Amino acid sequence: MPLWVYENSGVNKIKLFNELKSSPKSVRFERICKVIELFGFRLRGKRGSHRIYVRKGIREMLNFQNVGGKAKPYQVKQFIKVVEKYNLLEEEDSDV
Repeated sequence: MPLWVYENSGVNKIKLFNELKSSPKSVRFERICKVIELFGFRLRGKRGSHRIYVRKGIREMLNFQNVGGKAKPYQVKQFIKVVEKYNLLEEEDSDV
């Protein structure tokens, strides 16, 4: 789904997060990239099939690799842990 669909439809970040958490093995690469941007991360760089995302105030850099159109499950799980560690679900959309 294009990012503008997420932005303009008022998609609930909690719902998106729970979808990722319930099935980290079947997350499309482009979807995780759009979702991570909704959580305030920005693309720092690309190299081949990899994309690296960063966010101010978060020490971890998040790396995602496109393998056959899907994100690697362990990378999706790393994102889930960062969201939980920094309580990113509790933020107001205006803070992102």
